[in-house]
Amino acid sequence: MSDLPRRAVTRTAKLATLPLGVAGRATLGLGRRIGGRPAEIVAAELQQRTAQQMFKVLGELKGGAMKLGQALSVFEAALPEEVAGPYRAALTKLQDAAPPMPARTIHKALAENLGADWRGLFREFDDKPAAAASIGQVHRAVWHDGREVAVKIQYPGAGDALISDLNQLGHVARFAGALIPGIDVKPLIAELKARVAEELDYQLEAEAQQAHADEFEDDPDIFVPRVVFQAERVLVTEWMAGTPLSRIIEKGTQEERDQAGHLLVRFLFSGPVRTGMLHADSHPGNFRLMPDGRLGVLDFGTVNRLPDGLPEPIGTAMRLALDNEAEGVMEVLRSEGFVKPSIQLDAQEVLDYLLPMVEPAQVERFQFTRTWMRAQGARIGDPRNPASQMARQLNLPPNYLLIHRVTLSTIGVLCQLNAEVPFREELECWLPGFAELDFEVDEELDEYGEFDEITVDGTDVDGTDGDQAVDGEVAGGSGVVEETADDRHVLDDGRGRGRKGSKSGKSDKSAKGGVSGGPNGSGKTD
Repeated sequence: MSDLPRRAVTRTAKLATLPLGVAGRATLGLGRRIGGRPAEIVAAELQQRTAQQMFKVLGELKGGAMKLGQALSVFEAALPEEVAGPYRAALTKLQDAAPPMPARTIHKALAENLGADWRGLFREFDDKPAAAASIGQVHRAVWHDGREVAVKIQYPGAGDALISDLNQLGHVARFAGALIPGIDVKPLIAELKARVAEELDYQLEAEAQQAHADEFEDDPDIFVPRVVFQAERVLVTEWMAGTPLSRIIEKGTQEERDQAGHLLVRFLFSGPVRTGMLHADSHPGNFRLMPDGRLGVLDFGTVNRLPDGLPEPIGTAMRLALDNEAEGVMEVLRSEGFVKPSIQLDAQEVLDYLLPMVEPAQVERFQFTRTWMRAQGARIGDPRNPASQMARQLNLPPNYLLIHRVTLSTIGVLCQLNAEVPFREELECWLPGFAELDFEVDEELDEYGEFDEITVDGTDVDGTDGDQAVDGEVAGGSGVVEETADDRHVLDDGRGRGRKGSKSGKSDKSAKGGVSGGPNGSGKTD
């Protein structure tokens, strides 16, 4: 094992071996075909060796090189099987099993951050890493109070390496065209570069993780380990047992796949509502299916801070698309900057482009598969396809970049899982703008017509001006929701859990049922 290569010239030289290696193997393959070996066998050998070199180079460099490899790993589901097959194992391996740093390097980092007597903070410390990733590796230990903990240690020189790699990868990004055809990595690299400072700041990560741990405490579906201790380059959190999603992707049962997929969707869409943050590193190595059925979530080094939750226009546009409201969709896209003022597009053609993407929300339960994602990738990646031409005319506003990447990554994981998920139900519960909250008045209890004046989110239920608002949050469920102060009663249609009526953007945790118990909660408003 060797220490992390820090010098830019050394790292650049290693990165350069990727495109050179591909070219060299292609030349060798041509020679072998001329020599009489079958083209199919030669091609398979080339793909396999390219995958092996990619893992070796990106994994040894860690930093931005490996971060890119992890980001690419979730998109293999969009590739044709003959291309994806040889790379799947190598890409997936990058998700949580990079080549580890030697113990002496780790001990030095602990001494620098925790003091020379760092061992006194632990009852036990395992020198063998439990996981090694892009800018740090994790060791299992026992804290001095007896708690099992995970100790995340940032690689010495990781900051310089990360910046150097991302700069250099911008120049050699074409190698991804040989490794993963159809994937444009330049925008991905630009977005990763914009997050460098946040990724390296363990204080920010500790704050984000603890905020999630507090919000999801005692949650029946999601678990986030609490922060135990934080230093400049060391982060200690509670240890979390469970099966990585990468292993479930490889050999999980269908029940495990569906459970993991459902909870992953729930976390993706409920997180911004409940915490004001979007977990922005959604590759399988950051999630565990726990023995009690909950989804455990790791690594909050990159989050998108969304104080008001996910932008409402996303949900509005999806709802309008499902209703075939082409002009309404176009109006939203123009107002949000997806269609620039100088670009003239046909609204129906735009809707035709979007409809296959919102297919998961058209049915009660949707089966995410590699076949479905490959069809989407082929549709947009083929320059002869009208969808590809449309994609080139649309704009992705900067404030949507990270949301877009996280959503695509999550869908990639769902397709790798082959999970069947009640996607639409989760959108109705958590995505602002997707489902309007409908109320019905219990006529017997409202015999005096007092309900006519009640407003929801500043809009009167009956469309007229009024001065009485429903306070608190409407928790999803089919039960009767009571406004006890005035003895008023509302029947909730079950689509507004933890969203409508909430000023804080957080849901009432007691109102949410687990996946096994269905989506409905207690039906009460606090």
